[in-house]
Amino acid sequence: MSIRTNYLNKRIKINFAASFCIIFLNCFCLSAQMLVPTSNASLQSEIHYQSNYKESSFEITKTRFDSLFLRSPEFNKKRFWTINGLGTGFYGGALLVLNQAWYSQFDKEPFHFFDDSREWLQMDKFGHAFTSYFECVYAQKSLMWAGTDQRKAAWIGAAYGTAFQSAVEFLDATSAKWGFSPTDILANQVGVIVFLAQEAGWNEQRISLKVSSHQVPYPSYIVTSNSGNENFDLARRQANLFGTNYFERFLKDYNAQTIWASANIRSFIHKEDSFIPDWLNVAVGYGAQNLYGGFENEWEDGNERYILTPPEFDRARQYYLSLDVDFSRIKTHSAFLNSLFDVLNIIKIPSPALELTQGSGFKFRPIYF
Repeated sequence: MSIRTNYLNKRIKINFAASFCIIFLNCFCLSAQMLVPTSNASLQSEIHYQSNYKESSFEITKTRFDSLFLRSPEFNKKRFWTINGLGTGFYGGALLVLNQAWYSQFDKEPFHFFDDSREWLQMDKFGHAFTSYFECVYAQKSLMWAGTDQRKAAWIGAAYGTAFQSAVEFLDATSAKWGFSPTDILANQVGVIVFLAQEAGWNEQRISLKVSSHQVPYPSYIVTSNSGNENFDLARRQANLFGTNYFERFLKDYNAQTIWASANIRSFIHKEDSFIPDWLNVAVGYGAQNLYGGFENEWEDGNERYILTPPEFDRARQYYLSLDVDFSRIKTHSAFLNSLFDVLNIIKIPSPALELTQGSGFKFRPIYF
């Protein structure tokens, strides 16, 4: 594999490995809740608080296990420091792993810039915005579980989202094979702004950024090198870039991913008797197809250079319109399930979708993920 191909592959891995680590970092709210005991004295007040927060007529289950997932009606130091301890430790460990696994393989350089604004038809930028957004959301929910005021938790969550993503960018900035990307920073801040603007304007998240990823049926197509001396299977190219199993491709395959803005319909309709379910969303998505390189569909292997020229492999942007579910608005009897639904709300559910592909027109997909 050429240095350039290795460079592109490493950059994809870093972006999505960091995102994957942060997903688990922000899921620590579940593990933290299971580590912190709840006293009998505070159990009833927390049940009342959680019921009011969900605006539900359901009575929250009064089991001790379920009570661990109820938000504290007042500031709880034990929960607060548990969250911060787990979060700091996990994220610090994730950065150390990234540094040792990838950055340590390349020479260090003084702080420098890298312009990747045209890479991957900006799919990576949409991924940056999505990642920083859900970091803010999960940080806020974790802090509110510890009894922090919602507005304060929003500002602290925004600071967390900015800091977490910026740390990776500064690791890039001193690596010989990468560099500080202003457009990555800008994309990160777009996600933070989407979060903060909704908290300031609506005191809730009516529009959620989400992700989905489907299996792309890559063809076994032979590409001949410019010299005519060697052949390269396109399936091998996608495996080098995006991995071979579903988990790897979910995290890394820009041809498979779609980033969504999912809007809750009822939150914009102020009618109590509306027939529209509280949890029903309409979503618009952005994706791309035929990406076999960062800037162009060309790569090197050894001393040979390959260019993918057939028109059926033209790079193209894709736009989607679909229905979705806001899991955080599904009311249950269980505080544990309510918390679990909050965590799952970063995933766009499979559903029918209208697809518009650049240069190809519209297509209806009965089920799209």
